[in-house]
Amino acid sequence: MRRLLTNLRAVSPGSNLPDAAVLIENGRILTVAPSSEIPPIEGDDVIDLSGATVVPGLIDIHTHGANGSDFSDATEDAVRKIAQAKLREGVTTFLPTSITLPRDQLEKMMHAAAAYRGRQDAAKTPAVHIEGPYINAECAGAQNPAFVRPPDIDELLALHAISPVGIVSMAAETEGAIPFIERMTAEGITTSLAHTAATYAQFSSAKAAGLTHLTHFCNQMTRLHHREIGVVGAGLLDREVMIELICDTIHLVPDMIRLVFELKPPEQLMLITDSVAASWLPDGSHVNLGGLDVVVEDRACRLHDGTLAGSTLRLNDALKNVHTLTGLPLESLVCTTSFNQAQSLRLPGLGTLQPGAIADIAVLDENFDVVMTLVDGEVRFDSKSE
Repeated sequence: MRRLLTNLRAVSPGSNLPDAAVLIENGRILTVAPSSEIPPIEGDDVIDLSGATVVPGLIDIHTHGANGSDFSDATEDAVRKIAQAKLREGVTTFLPTSITLPRDQLEKMMHAAAAYRGRQDAAKTPAVHIEGPYINAECAGAQNPAFVRPPDIDELLALHAISPVGIVSMAAETEGAIPFIERMTAEGITTSLAHTAATYAQFSSAKAAGLTHLTHFCNQMTRLHHREIGVVGAGLLDREVMIELICDTIHLVPDMIRLVFELKPPEQLMLITDSVAASWLPDGSHVNLGGLDVVVEDRACRLHDGTLAGSTLRLNDALKNVHTLTGLPLESLVCTTSFNQAQSLRLPGLGTLQPGAIADIAVLDENFDVVMTLVDGEVRFDSKSE
């Protein structure tokens, strides 16, 4: 059966087509064109979107949890609940993200991810993001320093054998970091700097070894200083490394968001949520993050000492925030919500509305609220049925 989305604005990287239609068949996009050029035929499932905006399905490569569930719960049900919540954000692909925990707990989490991968009935999860435990304990933030340890190739590959690892976030200054990065690169696993006190020289060595990402830019990494530009300076100076941004106006204040987008091309930036179980829960909620109690106040997730502990950000709201703050057109910004992630993690067919692409689609209204989410051409979230 063909599915025809009509009466919409189609926005893809570098393309903004008003009064358009999208024709889908067998989970792939057949055509994107003016509505007048794609008349429906008998048997088509026609969905009139009333002038809403259609963008490539969002990809959240850094999310710990949502709607009361956390990846560290280590159950298939928890992963599924996160995947279901992500659909409400227009997210069609996500990477469940770990925190610094003992190996046995990480293994349980990987088995949970593998179980969900066997029946991906909400958002898809092609891989896992391992954040920690190979970080700098002095930059642990909301990670538990008791479980911090040096990079361990055997441990990471054992986790990878249970369920694919897409990204591992780590500190470049730790003992054994460079051989670890080299091996992960050889295995096709992306390495990213996180919770790090690395110098610019250490960043450069890590990049030469294969490092390609910076995790939640500016947070828990070496600050910019005029005598040592550190990892923040490296991100602003380098023209190749991909940069994660939590654009909730809390982890990065509005002026910093504007500055980053002024200095960096959108093609180098990736919006993430870094969401925890408190996402989609009201203020005053308490959730667990790897054994640490987190409370939500004024949209922010914090430990009792005030340390930020992930976010309640929704990825569609991150896109709205950046669009409002920078004034950049959507056709320039949508690469930051899907295309860049797909290219960086080698996920073919995602992040674009080009003919032949996988029909992972988010439908947004004028306020950036999600109207509908399609995965492989199938409607998996419809706000009208909520």
